[in-house]
This record gives sequence, C-alpha cells and structure tokens, in this order.
Amino acid sequence: MNCEVFHLKELEVEQYQIREVLRCILHTIMFNRALGLVRPREVECELFDITYVQCGDSHTEKKIEEKIDHFLTWVEKHPDKKSRVCLSFYETRNKHVGWFSKVERLYWEQWCIQLHVLRAGPHEVKKQVYDGAPSGNNGETVLDERQRRNATLEAALRDVIIEVLSIVNEKKDHIPPVQQPDVVVSFPFEISIPRYKMDGRNSSCDAICLV
Repeated sequence: MNCEVFHLKELEVEQYQIREVLRCILHTIMFNRALGLVRPREVECELFDITYVQCGDSHTEKKIEEKIDHFLTWVEKHPDKKSRVCLSFYETRNKHVGWFSKVERLYWEQWCIQLHVLRAGPHEVKKQVYDGAPSGNNGETVLDERQRRNATLEAALRDVIIEVLSIVNEKKDHIPPVQQPDVVVSFPFEISIPRYKMDGRNSSCDAICLV
C-alpha cells in the first residue's frame, strides 16, 4: 500500500501560540478524514480570528490535547528549533510469519505540520510593558510588534487550512474502504512528535496510537 505524504507550509510560531495552531490544523484534518458518524462542533480560536470544526469525539479531542502537551514539553527543552508534528492514518492487518502472527500497520496517509518555534524576546519573558513601566513609545512599539507577528501568523495559518481543505478534496483515491462506518473516526491514527536521546542526538519519533 502506498502512503500519501503531505508536507504543509512551515509556520513561525512563539511558544504561547503553539497550542492554538496545532488544535486548528489537527482538528481540521481529523474532521475531514474521520469518515464516520461525526458530530460537527465549531470552535473559535482563542488567539486568531479563525473558526475550525471538531468531529465531536471526546476520546479523540482528549488524545490530541495530550499530544500537544507532550510537544510543548519538548519545545521547552529545545527552544528556537525547527520541528514537526505528524498525523498518520493506517489500517491493521494480521501477518503470519511461520507459526506466529503479528499485527501489521499499513499506513495510507501522513500529514507533516512543520513549525519553527521562535525564542521569545526579553520584553515578552519579563512582560516589561505591563509591570509598572511608564507608557510611551517603547511600550507601544513592543505591543505593535506582537500584534504584527500575530497578524502574520494568522494569515499563514489561514493559508495552511486552505491547503489542507484543498488536499482532502482532491486526494481521495488512496483512502481504503471504510470498515467501521458506525464510529466517529473510521481508521486508527497516530500523532508523532520529535524525541531526543539524553546525549542530544536525534532519535525516532515518539508516537501515540489512537484506536
């Protein structure tokens, strides 16, 4: 089975923006690839003027939040790095090897969300503008700069969502027949994030399988 792999446009984000960015992208993909009895629920982003749709499965929502938490923990230990979060869909099949059998995963689609996490400047770490400092040009410049970066990211995030919607509408031939039409998410999936060994070398991606 061939696996379709989609690399989405890289986004430059600050740490406080990561959760909303990943929620928006991951839930948009999940809603369009659930292929089951979805219960659409519109959600407004907390940081951006963007609305996305969840598929209405509490188990899936909980697992996505858990994986975002794991990624944020990784980011705290590896600031100012480029990284990616991958969402993969697969089928399972029993494979017989001699006297034994094992469950084999057949991946049919993978989405790579590419992020460049920027290190926050000193004024954002210390929040100087809001800690009793007198208002003036410096404070206004800091605030304007943050608003400009937010607007830039919002526009880039919209482009990524449009990219996702375009792909899910055009790329359908590789999707296997639905075997569980009576559930919300018809196929098992996993979300993988970077993982580093103690010596700092890259290791394989840490993955969580959601079934």
